[in-house]
Amino acid sequence: MTIADDHLLPLLDTAIAARAALLDTRHQGAVRLFSGFFEGAPDLVVDCYGETLVLHNYADPPVAADAAIAAAARFLTERLPWVRAVIVKTRNAPTLAERHGTLRLGTKPDTRVREHGVWYALDPRMQRDAGFYLDTRNLRAWAIHHLADKSVLNTFAYTGSLGVAATAGGARRVVQTDLKREYLNIAKTSCTLNGFPIVKTDFRAGDFWTRISQMKRAGERFDCVFVDPPFFAATARGTVDLVAQSHRVINKVRPLINDGGVLVAINNALFVSGVAYMRTLETLCADGYLAIEEMIPVPPDCTGYPETRVRPPLMDPAPFNHSTKIAVLRVRRKSA
Repeated sequence: MTIADDHLLPLLDTAIAARAALLDTRHQGAVRLFSGFFEGAPDLVVDCYGETLVLHNYADPPVAADAAIAAAARFLTERLPWVRAVIVKTRNAPTLAERHGTLRLGTKPDTRVREHGVWYALDPRMQRDAGFYLDTRNLRAWAIHHLADKSVLNTFAYTGSLGVAATAGGARRVVQTDLKREYLNIAKTSCTLNGFPIVKTDFRAGDFWTRISQMKRAGERFDCVFVDPPFFAATARGTVDLVAQSHRVINKVRPLINDGGVLVAINNALFVSGVAYMRTLETLCADGYLAIEEMIPVPPDCTGYPETRVRPPLMDPAPFNHSTKIAVLRVRRKSA
């Protein structure tokens, strides 16, 4: 960590105070407590899932942050006495177990959180993240409020939170697809937590390119399609590259969307500026069959607050407010 403890702890205290309204009294929610890159300690991010804290150590080498991570953990558990588990995820650690997370306090981390009245299952040590993305909180709220009676396809679903939010909002059908079935099983657990029915055939594990082609051949159509891929991924059937070819995944799903439906496109590539991504979207819209309807901002606990931000992002995200760039596109079909 390139920042001294006597500087770090006041930064953490200020960050927590700015987020006080987000910390529910029952401690069931999910919040980014400290976004260190923006808030003064670029090697540290602190997330809160229920009564579990997840500290992300981005230092390289990791040992450079050991003392600061330990000091932060002590301070946070004193400042937030209701915390009952602390996990440290070390991004540049030599072992997968350390990258996925080491339990430093407690014996049983939280495995569910509640947001906008909806329960979501998670596994804090399943991957480098916790299986529940905080930067798409506003998009889940959008899904709850806009997708009643709609048919929805959630591609690159991971643990399915966008699809679960759509179900909570009254979507009449939600299909979730991801390469790994173990992630979709967590989506099923989220459905169970909320008492939602589970239609097994609507949880489809497999390669994105293959699955979308199968749906196209079967004539399947949806009113809303979410496209939230990793910034880079390659299989034998195709490559996702949100830096150089973000248009490919968007064009792949366009045939599956009903006339008047929406395509929600997310680009989380850190080194793609907002202007560059808008240029890609505007090019896609040039034929008149796509139109940019709205941009959904990332919540301020992920971007930092005016009183807590001390440095700008690496790439200017404007007209978006974060490197996670979320756009809702309205679709018009040629056959309509």
